[in-house]
Amino acid sequence: MQTRDVVFIALFAAIIAALAVFPPITLPVVAVPITAQSLGVMLAGGILGARRGSLAVVLLLVLVAIGLPLLSGGRGGLGVFFGPTAGYLVGWIAAAFAIGHLTEKLWHRLNFILAFLICICGGVVLLYAIGIPWSAYVAKITIGAAFAGSLPFVPGDIIKALIAAAIMVTVKRSYPIITPRK
Repeated sequence: MQTRDVVFIALFAAIIAALAVFPPITLPVVAVPITAQSLGVMLAGGILGARRGSLAVVLLLVLVAIGLPLLSGGRGGLGVFFGPTAGYLVGWIAAAFAIGHLTEKLWHRLNFILAFLICICGGVVLLYAIGIPWSAYVAKITIGAAFAGSLPFVPGDIIKALIAAAIMVTVKRSYPIITPRK
């Protein structure tokens, strides 16, 4: 790993942490806040690629685990990994990796629509597939109830995917960081 890679990983961990500044909106059915941090996860994968993007998320989560209040609402510490949001936090790693992998694989054809679909697949569908069952388990509710409780998040996540796609395509044109796969 080159110094440039380490800098990008640290930078995107900081970007994801900075997106916690936006005040969270917590929905009553499932105690998972609506945050801007999932936008940072989409950007990490879509701009840095699978390996570096997921490592940026891992770095952020390690800092959270040691107690830094880097999550929305100033949360941090090991306790967050046992609450209803833990599945989403772990899902961030998978989401960044999946978005990065698909972006690398489709790099030569990447346009706004393709970038948006990649963000929806990795940053919404995959993230929910990991987060919803964990929320249901911790909250002791059915997966159907957890799914229904997650539906209000979908419009915001679609908006975040649109923003991430626009930024991904702009960065690809102006300062590509990802090395396309052959």
